[in-house]
Amino acid sequence: MNGAARIVVDRLVKRFGDFTALDGVSFEVAPGEIMGFLGPNGAGKSTLIRILCGLLHPSQGRAQVAGIDVAKDPEAVRTRIGYMSQKFSLYNDLSVVENLRFFGGIYGVGRERIDARVTEAVSMAGLSGREDTLVANLAGGWKQRLALGAAILHRPPVLFLDEPTSGVDPESRRRFWDLIHTLGGEGISVLVSTHYMDEAEYCHRIALISGGRLAALGTPRDIKRLGKEAGAEAAEPTMEDAFVALVGQAQGGRAAA
Repeated sequence: MNGAARIVVDRLVKRFGDFTALDGVSFEVAPGEIMGFLGPNGAGKSTLIRILCGLLHPSQGRAQVAGIDVAKDPEAVRTRIGYMSQKFSLYNDLSVVENLRFFGGIYGVGRERIDARVTEAVSMAGLSGREDTLVANLAGGWKQRLALGAAILHRPPVLFLDEPTSGVDPESRRRFWDLIHTLGGEGISVLVSTHYMDEAEYCHRIALISGGRLAALGTPRDIKRLGKEAGAEAAEPTMEDAFVALVGQAQGGRAAA
């Protein structure tokens, strides 16, 4: 990786009192790269994403997003990113278009551009003809794609997705990932946390975190190979096999230390 990296995480540490949530995590994400972020509950995934979004201040280390130091100028970072979480963020009592116009205003999309951006988001979500439908009446997959459209109305170079497909049916998840790859093809860098092992296969690279430390980093094929080396018993480990072996290895190493 070189100076063109959209996301730079360098020996990042975050402490909450005596508890260390992140302990020396380092990786980079290139333009157009889809980086999967995996780890057990409480591993530090959401803490890292909140730091990269400028919502938490790191205790040590360095983090840059779109060339901006998140500790020095968190407000500037928030203008260069899109964010979507597992908790649905749109307003159920507003229509599809009303939600998009509202978020376009929050993101500073000018009047001369908002109509075209809203039309694109509606099309991306597969909601053409349903522009005036209340969001409360949409199925989960449509809500999810609409929320993604809202998150990129301002054309951010970096997109953070924090377990965005939690609770969504498999077919809707697959369609959502098609959209993510389309965005990556347009040059948007995506960092996505997920607990679905099949979704990890869709990423260009995977960062596996355990106990606040980076346990493995590489392509899906690399992670499976590392999992085999870490003790996965299957001749051809699945992503889940590799995940269990690598987390176990990381936790065993900390216990020995």
